[in-house]
Amino acid sequence: MSRSLRSLCLLAAILPHSSAQEVPPAAPTGAGASAGQEVLRITRGGSQAARPAPAEHFTGLARVDTSFAASAPARSSGARVMFPAGARTAWHRHPLGQTLIVTAGVGRVQRWGDAAEEIRQGDVVWIPPDQKHWHGAAPNSSMTHIAITEQLDGRSVEWLELVSDAQYTSPLRGQEANAAAAPRPRPSQGAIGSIAPKLAQLTDDVLYGDVWERPELSKRDRSLATVAALIALNRPEQLRSHLRIARQNGVTQEELIETITHLAFYAGWPNAVTAIGVAREVFGQK
Repeated sequence: MSRSLRSLCLLAAILPHSSAQEVPPAAPTGAGASAGQEVLRITRGGSQAARPAPAEHFTGLARVDTSFAASAPARSSGARVMFPAGARTAWHRHPLGQTLIVTAGVGRVQRWGDAAEEIRQGDVVWIPPDQKHWHGAAPNSSMTHIAITEQLDGRSVEWLELVSDAQYTSPLRGQEANAAAAPRPRPSQGAIGSIAPKLAQLTDDVLYGDVWERPELSKRDRSLATVAALIALNRPEQLRSHLRIARQNGVTQEELIETITHLAFYAGWPNAVTAIGVAREVFGQK
């Protein structure tokens, strides 16, 4: 046998042993094929219940659905927040900023020192890091948004004081000049001012100027108490205006209808039926 043929035979004999040692194992195929490998995760819509937002950080009955939480090494988390009309967050700031994606309704957002701005379905809002701000629903509309934040050293938000009614109802951007030029008429002047100016003055100064402004009850709670009293007393004319005021103060249409239903058992069925007729007119329903 020639020297070349012997070399080829020797190489063929040792190749299976060396290639078995040197060729790495095949990579796993398919999600979760190897131990410790993170798998794709889907959270189905409606699979987890929204929880009430904490009262110390929110005004109104907002609800929060935590869509996803930060999982190291990632540091972003997101939540779907549902605000009824008039509900909003407290003032707060985020160390790495925040993105809001409005998915339904009409809302407001405000940075400290600026006028509030209206936001609507489809709008995307970016709040820069460490800027004091709040966001929530408009006075007469609910609003839902997805909020996305990032953690810095385990912290994603610093909560501050609640947004006052005066701050919440301040003019939107672009409306400041109009509001200053045309002061809002006092509540009772249009109704009774022409025939009983003194009664209108006392009503505006004492009832609306003092009692309604006392901090022991929010305007929302005062509206609910007033509406309940007017239903029980069967005062449809006064109820009509106070249903509108209640909506401006953050009481939802659903809550007002439920109040009437509840009071049917305490104030009487005829009073409740009358109140439903007034509510249908105010809410523009057939």
